[in-house]
Amino acid sequence: MIRPMPKEPLGVALIGSGFMGKCHAMAWRNVAAVFGGAHPRLEILCDMPEAHAQAQSRQFGFARATADWTAAVSDPAVDVISITLPNGLHRPVAEAALAAGKHVWLEKPMALTLEDAAAMAEAAAARPGQVTLLGYNYLRSPAFQAARNLVAGGAIGRPLAFRGIYDEDYSADPSLPWSWRMTHEGGGLGALGDLGCHLVSQMLALMGPVAEVTALTQIAVAERPSPEGMKAVENEDAALALLRFASGAQGSFATSRVARGRKCRLQWEVHGTEGTLVFDQENMNELWLHRAGDAGFTRHLTGPDQPDFAAFCPAPGHNFGFNEQKVIEARDLLSTIAGGPAAGPDFAAGLAIERIIHAMAASGGRPVRL
Repeated sequence: MIRPMPKEPLGVALIGSGFMGKCHAMAWRNVAAVFGGAHPRLEILCDMPEAHAQAQSRQFGFARATADWTAAVSDPAVDVISITLPNGLHRPVAEAALAAGKHVWLEKPMALTLEDAAAMAEAAAARPGQVTLLGYNYLRSPAFQAARNLVAGGAIGRPLAFRGIYDEDYSADPSLPWSWRMTHEGGGLGALGDLGCHLVSQMLALMGPVAEVTALTQIAVAERPSPEGMKAVENEDAALALLRFASGAQGSFATSRVARGRKCRLQWEVHGTEGTLVFDQENMNELWLHRAGDAGFTRHLTGPDQPDFAAFCPAPGHNFGFNEQKVIEARDLLSTIAGGPAAGPDFAAGLAIERIIHAMAASGGRPVRL
């Protein structure tokens, strides 16, 4: 599908220049080279302190720098705001950007609380001419897009069950210092908000709406060291859930930030009446398909026959990467702004994801209907 792209360059402000800020910057610099259209104007980079913002603006190629995010979102040269800040700032910055008439590209999780997410979705709905997009980049990999098309096209028959896991080990060491990520006020949810929401985004794309969840959460490391002494960890290190989908299919879900040895195990299976699909983000260039009558699974390598791969490389098996997913996400945002089909997840779809992960957090082993 050929997507329209803006014919005139749009002005961009990037707020936050850490891991995902750099990822956004690379996407903004590469999107027109890969997909065509006008090259975005990289207007303002915002971070603190200002000296750091100045250094990052030079490295990333932005024209100006500031430590004041309110100045960035209100700047008349800016059309699109990229927000890659800590979770507690997502709502105020996104709502200010919408109020200033800007399009918003916001990293997940959407917000600290379900109430915040609902307010943000309401603010976006009141401004239908402004595009919102949440940073669920794993939806953009060519292998996942191909998997989604296979399921939708009936390649494995009617989906019966989903089994998904997203594990990492970045918090497995008990000597890791306490941080805002481990609090409700600064981080919101723990593994569910940081990792599990990605798995939910893929699960919904493959299986459709969730009707009911039953979940348990775990804080594996109760306290962590800080300069002020040991501090309590408030949000979950891990979560397990059983799910029932609106279609009648069933599912299982697991996520952990303390799974030793796991780096990005975003892994899922979809079992259907006529076959099974298997994917693992740690091997993101492979999609495994079994159909009824086959002796086993067939490995499908990423290549130009899968969505969006050919824009980067004409040769099959030449491996896609994490940052390339973000370039596709930037293309989808720009295409929607140019009048193309809505790509999502926008803030309304993001609220549906938030409802699921917050229901898991609140379940305590009891079923929660959605």
